[in-house]
Amino acid sequence: MTDAPSILFVADVVGSIGRRALRAALPALREEHRPTFVVVNGENSAGGVGITSKIAEEMFSIGVDAITLGNHAFRQREVWTYLDEVDQIVRPANYLASMPGHGSCVVEAGGVKLGVLNVMGNLYLDPGRHMFTMAEAEVEKLLRRGCDHVLIDVHAEATSEKVAMGWEFDGRVTAVVGTHTHVPTADARVLPKGTAYITDVGMCGPRDSVIGVKKELAIEAMRTKLPVRFEPSERDPWLCAVLIRAGERRCSAASITPIQVSPQV
Repeated sequence: MTDAPSILFVADVVGSIGRRALRAALPALREEHRPTFVVVNGENSAGGVGITSKIAEEMFSIGVDAITLGNHAFRQREVWTYLDEVDQIVRPANYLASMPGHGSCVVEAGGVKLGVLNVMGNLYLDPGRHMFTMAEAEVEKLLRRGCDHVLIDVHAEATSEKVAMGWEFDGRVTAVVGTHTHVPTADARVLPKGTAYITDVGMCGPRDSVIGVKKELAIEAMRTKLPVRFEPSERDPWLCAVLIRAGERRCSAASITPIQVSPQV
């Protein structure tokens, strides 16, 4: 009897320190948990805003199977063509269809197909199209492509939207995981119909910071209300992730386990 498929999902990678933490921690996490798939949110990996093709290739080279993004997907202009050309990196599906890239992909390992879907919240963010409508369409497309399991990364500011997405897709996808706010929440669980859920996984980046930014700069901006150039902190790196183990039936989960480690980088 083989082990059930599993997904290691790593939260928003922030800056160079987040990339170093991912490189340092991933081999041990692979050895301990033996995930079938590794999915990483690379939304903030290029100096805290967006991703570059070089950084994406570095992530793939260390064993990442798929990369999700978010509201900074297009901040690094050189990555636009790359988003069109490479299947395994996805930006929110509810961006306008005219924008570079695509919102879902399929990765395969050991005869198991995993669909990875990225959507962005409508509250406080401006993706251009409705999150629930696009998620419905993309999930149906992934199932028609024969996916055994589907993971949705909901990149959203409002916890209410993420919770609602979890309930809406309970029993229809394997996991709904929240990203964007960089603070891990304590509500990881398998919902009644079998979907693993967490409101926010956290981040892979500096804990000695204000959600990744040097704390003195963030505080200055809040106190003065004047423009301040934000820079990622380089202190106290932590990797936040969840391990999702699949259930016996298609698109179901048996468990979801938060993981937090502090690698030496």
